[in-house]
Amino acid sequence: MASHFRSYIWDPVLIVGQIVLMQCIYYSFLGLWLAGLDSLVPISRSLDQIFSYEAFGFATMQGRLSMMAFILNSLTCSLGLWFFIRRGKQCLDFTVTVHFFHMIGCWIYNAHFPTALSWWLVNVACTALMALTGEYLCMRTELRAIPVNCGPKSNM
Repeated sequence: MASHFRSYIWDPVLIVGQIVLMQCIYYSFLGLWLAGLDSLVPISRSLDQIFSYEAFGFATMQGRLSMMAFILNSLTCSLGLWFFIRRGKQCLDFTVTVHFFHMIGCWIYNAHFPTALSWWLVNVACTALMALTGEYLCMRTELRAIPVNCGPKSNM
């Protein structure tokens, strides 16, 4: 049997584990970003900041801080893609999966499908930012030069 460079084996347990890990990273760091930004101004903390459609908006300070937390969280999650997924081809897949499950969570929390334009704009921008940044980081690692000969040269 011929050897293949980077041959892959279908491993659903690994894929499900990576999906769960990325969801945990997404919500953990989103909570940390929201807590950090909320400490700057006196705002009541609740799950509405994560799951409510009305939490986003340019008119209120709470809405702007929530949007900023989601954008910063996208950058943090792209580091998670770089550390744990490590494949540029899979960054978009995992990013869309994370945001799809977040949309399902918001749908369940609010009991209706998201219709707020600001929610869609923030989530589409965060999806694009997370995928592009994660893919950039992974591709930089993948394209790093592989040393062929590290030993001293000998003239024979």
